[in-house]
Amino acid sequence: MKKLFILLILMCTKLVFAQESGRIKGIVKDTNGIALSGATVQVNQLKKGTITDKDGNYSVDKVPEGKYTVTISFVGFESATQSVAVLKGKTAEANVNLQEVSNMLNDIVVTANKKPQKLTEVPATINIIRARDIAQFASFNIGELASRQKGVDYVRSGVLGTGINIRGFNSAFNSKNLQVTDDRLSSLIATGLPLGTFSTVTKDDIERVEILLGPNGTLYGPNAHNGVINSITKNPRTSEGTTFAIGAGNQNVLTARFRHAQVLSDKFAYKVHFERSQGTEFDYVDSVYIGTVGKPELELNRDFSTVKYGTGLYYKPSSNSEIVGYYGHSNNNNISITNAGRNQIKDWKIDEFQIKYISPRFFANGYYTKSNTENTYAINQRTQNYYSFVNNGFSEEESLRRSYAEQWVPSAGVAINRGSLFKDDSKRLNGEFQYNNNWSNFYLTLGTQYQKDMADSKGTYLLDSNGGINIVQTGFYSQFEYKAPESKWNFLLAGRLDNHELYGSTFLPKAAITKSFEKGTVRFTYGNGISVPSILNLKGNLFGGLIIGNGEGFTLKDGKKIAKLEVETISTYEVGYKGSLSNKLTIDVNAYYNKSKNFISPLRNIASAANPVTHVGDQPIGTVVPGSTGTFILTYSNFGQVDTYGFDLGLNYAITPDLGAVFNYSYFGRDLDKNDLKNDGNLDGIVLETELPINTPQNKFNVGLNYNKNRFYGSMYARWIQKYDFFSGINIAAKTQDLNGDGTNDVIVNARKGRTWNYGQLGGFSVDANMGYNFANGLTLGVSVTNLLNAKNREFVASPIISTLYAFELKYNVNFFKSKKAAIN
Repeated sequence: MKKLFILLILMCTKLVFAQESGRIKGIVKDTNGIALSGATVQVNQLKKGTITDKDGNYSVDKVPEGKYTVTISFVGFESATQSVAVLKGKTAEANVNLQEVSNMLNDIVVTANKKPQKLTEVPATINIIRARDIAQFASFNIGELASRQKGVDYVRSGVLGTGINIRGFNSAFNSKNLQVTDDRLSSLIATGLPLGTFSTVTKDDIERVEILLGPNGTLYGPNAHNGVINSITKNPRTSEGTTFAIGAGNQNVLTARFRHAQVLSDKFAYKVHFERSQGTEFDYVDSVYIGTVGKPELELNRDFSTVKYGTGLYYKPSSNSEIVGYYGHSNNNNISITNAGRNQIKDWKIDEFQIKYISPRFFANGYYTKSNTENTYAINQRTQNYYSFVNNGFSEEESLRRSYAEQWVPSAGVAINRGSLFKDDSKRLNGEFQYNNNWSNFYLTLGTQYQKDMADSKGTYLLDSNGGINIVQTGFYSQFEYKAPESKWNFLLAGRLDNHELYGSTFLPKAAITKSFEKGTVRFTYGNGISVPSILNLKGNLFGGLIIGNGEGFTLKDGKKIAKLEVETISTYEVGYKGSLSNKLTIDVNAYYNKSKNFISPLRNIASAANPVTHVGDQPIGTVVPGSTGTFILTYSNFGQVDTYGFDLGLNYAITPDLGAVFNYSYFGRDLDKNDLKNDGNLDGIVLETELPINTPQNKFNVGLNYNKNRFYGSMYARWIQKYDFFSGINIAAKTQDLNGDGTNDVIVNARKGRTWNYGQLGGFSVDANMGYNFANGLTLGVSVTNLLNAKNREFVASPIISTLYAFELKYNVNFFKSKKAAIN
């Protein structure tokens, strides 16, 4: 009886409370009437909110009587605010039709703080490649769209190869920009290089790409050094339907793609995607020097191909939470540029498995990545191996066979181990947990990340002949924000502690202040980033012990110690402004100052016959590298410190509602102390500009026009890159110059330098264009042209001159399920 009495009291209390409060409900759609699932709804005065369900519906319960403003936002759409009055026991409605972003200042982004934010509130410079930009670009390689962004160093190394760098320190082996796709690291396990074309995601499944300029290591961890490139794919609840696409272009380019997304119920939705692309690289063969004689690359295959497919399953356990499962696969054949020559990539496969949980308060993410290749090889080394045999009387058949693993030494009459084959059977396990909450104007983010790299080269290019190499990294981060809505001041403090098995612990702080005005926002930011040595840097064993990684340090015969590699660090101070200069003109401008140190040096010999390496760490050299005498060891070490600075300017002008103009300009400078021997990368007693991997133009700009009206669209962009020198390993692209000041030119244009040929500086002027038409039945015909004027520019080392490339694409979009639902209704 007592329990029944208590239950009645609780029920009455609940009924009375429900009568004293009300609720807000509504539906969120786009301007075409399509429901938007996953839109964020916030009752501003209560700091309380939810997200919309698959049909765009939302409900915020237990709202006290009063007047409120409700803000509704969704990535890619302009946020909207409505005022509502809530009465006791009643329901107030706030229905909204969101408009696709036309003004960049109204856009919603997620990269900077790992949660939706209005672009003007973000304390960082972010470029956005939107869904419409991607859909209207006919090429399957959307990396080309990065060339239209401010502050981005974009290069093309061939028909397939495109690369992105941010704020200097580029190389042919660049891992300083962290690439992320749907909260997964998109990088190779052993080398740390971005996946790029190895990605398992297809063009038609990408919703947007956000490019954050500057370090953001606090939330993202190691290698968010110069920036973060975040690709976000489409949720099937907001992209239901089927897409078929076929494309073709010069250089034998052919592509076929398929994507299908379907909402099965309130709880379940899924998507699948597939792509097969192929083509032939430009007719370019690099020189491999055998002594003083240049030879063509052995058995060069210029044909490239990629196959990608994947599937995602989406489950909503509640109206404001979601569980996502994903599997993706890619298989790749192409030519890859490195700082030691070029590689012939053969059937390099990537597999990704992911499951994550998303809710307003909690985020949990786990994924597993596999990398596998059996037949990839270093073209340069294999060519040298081949000629060492064929030039000494061996048959063609035997020379080709032994070129993968051995080099003949005629003076000794023996073959030595100089393996050129790269096998890979590496795996990576990642996990992350994040908690978010807010109290009034205070916002807290806490998180932890775990990464276990399990590298396995099967003894071909790592010190793993006795099994794979396992390295664990962990990170703990926190971020605290205070937002004052009345004064419009926002303050942010964040910190991250990282721990790596080999290089130890690193702390990364971040601080930012923003102040919003009627027409824009000013920001002041301080942030740190680190670029960690890759497993290849730490545990490499290339070409039969010629190159050894420096994960433990070395000891020479005379007792001298060579310290193990540490992380490269960068500290950045930045000020910026985003806002409107008029109703038609918007501006995004920043200025920054970087302090960088502990670069990873070029490969350099640390030993000699008189003073060989005796130990790697605490183990004898002969144990680590069987047969090695330690008399010639190439490795890496840390050196140098340099200050860099620059600014980026972006202007967008709406000439008419259908025609817009874009202007982007970037400046980059540096301050190198040539009297500081810490900057002597090769330890020859002379500090040279070439030893620091700056490799970026001082000035660059692009200007563009974008037109969209009715069913027709078109864009044209002109891009100018000031000529600049590029030094990376054996690769050189530079003007004629005297490097060491002895009165003799060390680098000469159109002449050999070391083991490569110098064709001169990179950069130049080019024009790109695209256009298309959307037919009424869901059919789209598009065309894109890269280097429209056929300018004879070489954009990267060990690469051909980039000629005009054109691509045609025919795409068909249909939603069978929408038609069936309409017929039923």
